[in-house]
Amino acid sequence: MARIAVIGAGLIGRAWAMVFARAGSEVALHDADPGVIGEAIERIGRELRELAGHGLVDDPAAAAARVRGVAQLDAALAGANIVQENVREDVAAKRAIFAELDRLASPDAILASSTSAIVASLFTENLDGRHRCLVAHPVNPPHLVPVVELVGSPWTAPETIARAREIYAAVGQVPIVVRREIEGFVLNRLQGALLAEAFRLVGAGVVSPQDLDKTLHDGLGLRWSFMGPFATIELNAPGGIADYCARYAGFYRRLQADPATPAVYDADNIARILAEWGDSPSANELAARVRRRDRRLAALRAHKKAQPAG
Repeated sequence: MARIAVIGAGLIGRAWAMVFARAGSEVALHDADPGVIGEAIERIGRELRELAGHGLVDDPAAAAARVRGVAQLDAALAGANIVQENVREDVAAKRAIFAELDRLASPDAILASSTSAIVASLFTENLDGRHRCLVAHPVNPPHLVPVVELVGSPWTAPETIARAREIYAAVGQVPIVVRREIEGFVLNRLQGALLAEAFRLVGAGVVSPQDLDKTLHDGLGLRWSFMGPFATIELNAPGGIADYCARYAGFYRRLQADPATPAVYDADNIARILAEWGDSPSANELAARVRRRDRRLAALRAHKKAQPAG
């Protein structure tokens, strides 16, 4: 198993530590604030025990023991095959930490960023080891939602992408390769298209935000939890995708001739949506909802693992 350095002990960093540790990897967890590491280790142990209740970890105590907190960055990087960076979403911060990672990590270690939107060329261009740097964008929370987008820069070596894909697949994630840099990568662009239309429909009074959410979690989302849009439309016409396009391309052309615009995110439209949503939960209530979400995701992940492939 690979030796892993996880840099940043926040929400995403803790989740990555669990992903690697439950698969048998030794994980060095580092944070610029050494005071947060102890709490992070405690939370990782607790969450691994919860995952075990869903059958998603075989031995939570052993997995937790494979995660060690390391106060010094150079010590955390020692012997690491792959480094998973999770610092704040800021180009300057990414440049600073990657300069340190490139200087201190083993020359053959992969340097991967969990950034949600910043392409790697913006923070790796001037590095001697820029060929080994890439984005490995997870979905929150990555220990429950396994897809990870691998996005190289123009100078990322193909071997780096191939090795990263093998490592993430070996620890139970589902790596996909984004073939060229594009803002938002793939997942966020798909999510953004859906969000824009959702904001338009609710803001225009076509549907309530609650009913729109039901359309997803009791409609499209049920299919999308095990098949993507291309697999979906292939089954929605007798002759597959080509037949579906022949039947419905005209309808979709009319919809795309009038797409949602950036104005759906204007303050007045957001105010209309918030007024209809009618909910302003406390921090404690939001935290409780996150825990409920994670329990449901764990149950769904366990169900999907129990199903035959294909």
